[in-house]
Amino acid sequence: MTSDAKIKANRANAQASTGPKTGRGRAHAARNAYRHGLSLPICTDRIWFKEVEALASEIAGTHASAEIRPSVCRFAEAEIDLHRVRHARNQFLNGLLNDKYYESRASSRKKIALLFELLGPNAPNIPMPVLSTYFNSTPQGPEKFALILSQEARQLSIFDRYERRALSRRKVAIRELDAARRHTDT
Repeated sequence: MTSDAKIKANRANAQASTGPKTGRGRAHAARNAYRHGLSLPICTDRIWFKEVEALASEIAGTHASAEIRPSVCRFAEAEIDLHRVRHARNQFLNGLLNDKYYESRASSRKKIALLFELLGPNAPNIPMPVLSTYFNSTPQGPEKFALILSQEARQLSIFDRYERRALSRRKVAIRELDAARRHTDT
């Protein structure tokens, strides 16, 4: 049997963990699922849905049976969803690669620390060209790409999860389509 003190403590803990309290925190939490839109069904976006319909029509052909049509639509949805995920990942990486100021978080922290040191009372006397070179230096080429992959691994793993889901849905749709075609052929 649970004591009254334990019940009161549980209720107090429950009151303390009810999510964000401020308007800013609530607004931030409300946007959690909309970072890239990949969790939304494909039929919610007209452009992608039109591509699904076009691909389904192309695959099914003009004289597709009513039994095959739903399987073809599921396959087309999965295929376009896979394309959508790969496109989103490509856009994400291109945006970072095209950011000429992208650098590691550690490097940014060091630059900010030096800036505060330079603004302090006992600032070191460093020539301006040296400071300019240091503050404007960012990784380039393969070094930048490796840095992006290492720092954005968590975000990239999210894209991978969506891609695996789309691949799985496509595999199941292909099996259903094959079964439907075998059934209509007999």
